[in-house]
Amino acid sequence: MERKNINRGFTQLRVWHDATDLYTLTFRILKGLPYELRKTAANCIDASHSISRDIAEGYSRKSIKEYLNHLNIALGSSGEYYSSIYSFYKANQITQENFEQLDKLHYKTENELIQLTKSLQKKLKEKTGTILFNQNPMKAYPIIPVFQYSSIPK
Repeated sequence: MERKNINRGFTQLRVWHDATDLYTLTFRILKGLPYELRKTAANCIDASHSISRDIAEGYSRKSIKEYLNHLNIALGSSGEYYSSIYSFYKANQITQENFEQLDKLHYKTENELIQLTKSLQKKLKEKTGTILFNQNPMKAYPIIPVFQYSSIPK
């Protein structure tokens, strides 16, 4: 049974489906790495999973600025992901064939993410007359203390 509502519209995005496929492929390839690489593999798997999660969260925010912010976070995770798989390959921890599979799907997903970001930037610019990204990120997003309301001891 297919469940649809306005908050699940991201499931219609090709980039979201490709990002979930990237997570699945990454998990399948990296789950067999030796025990000593489990933490590193888990970080790479999490970076791949973060891409689809941030697309979904941004879409669900219902504000173009918030959506773009989450897409930017997804792009950051995408960079982290590529660095991870490239390092695995350079260290001969994954085969060239596995690297090519991961890189091909990652490249496709990353470019779709870039195009979605550009499309929303254009929409925002037309709506507000300004563009949020391609500026100094510190002007667009002032620094907010992350642990301001945290229960972490000082």
